[in-house]
Amino acid sequence: MVMRYRACSVVLLLAAWIWTCGHAADTTFTVATYNLENYLLETVGTRQAKPPAARAKNRELIRMLNPDVLCVQEIGLAPALAELRASLKAEGLDYPHSEHVSGWDTNISVGVLSRFPIVARRSHTNLSYLLQGRRFSVSRGFAEVDIRVNPQYTFTLMTAHLKSRRQVGSGNEADMREQEARLLREQIEAVFRRNPNANLVVCGDLNDTKDSVPIRTILGQGRSALVDTRPAERNGDNTPSDNPRWDPRNITWTHYYGREDSYQRIDYLLVSPGMAREWQPEGTYVLAVPNWGVASDHRPIIATFVARER
Repeated sequence: MVMRYRACSVVLLLAAWIWTCGHAADTTFTVATYNLENYLLETVGTRQAKPPAARAKNRELIRMLNPDVLCVQEIGLAPALAELRASLKAEGLDYPHSEHVSGWDTNISVGVLSRFPIVARRSHTNLSYLLQGRRFSVSRGFAEVDIRVNPQYTFTLMTAHLKSRRQVGSGNEADMREQEARLLREQIEAVFRRNPNANLVVCGDLNDTKDSVPIRTILGQGRSALVDTRPAERNGDNTPSDNPRWDPRNITWTHYYGREDSYQRIDYLLVSPGMAREWQPEGTYVLAVPNWGVASDHRPIIATFVARER
């Protein structure tokens, strides 16, 4: 009788251990990207310091998302990211790990805030390209870090802010953005050369539409083509497209351009084929809240992933 009781206990303990392991394996994590629109603490040139009320609204939207990993664009110098990080911590969101990346444009940068350890850093700050016989530097650097979610799951994260569609005297903005996109794709290919099955997220303000040359370049082709998570508003839209070549008619815009009075999707969250297996579409969306424009001319997007290899 005692031996039977002990055997049953062992079976129950084993079952509990298997359930616990399975439950832990189903843990999810989130990655968000957000162009903060000139999150500057001091005025620099034509870029004005961001008012405290607008910075507070940025943080309010971030708190609503509550991401585990946050990528930001149009953050100022390193003290601006430190201020954002400290302010979020005071408001209940703690990101003990961070990366700040500047490029040729020393006024605005890109950054990463993470609840998980950053175990490798390969950010790119001095990339350049030739265009019509002239050499140009990438305006903003490309952040590239490896993030360890748990002992069994690590992924590579890249975030970028490509050349805007504002014309400049030094060159054609579309050509400049295309060249920056090609350089970003080179860094993506380098990840796949190291590991063809890499878990990779590429996100940020890519400043163009999905059918454009820069976005098609970044997405790539074949076995290393990235998957577009295409976050949309959580407003109840669930009707598939009647044209198989097109995406559904749900609301995905991320940026308002005042001069044109237009709304477009120019912020992206792209994933590698390997990481697409862990992607959770139901946890992927554009944040739609009242008065979002107080914070930025962009809306943040977020995607959810299972923290285990599939």
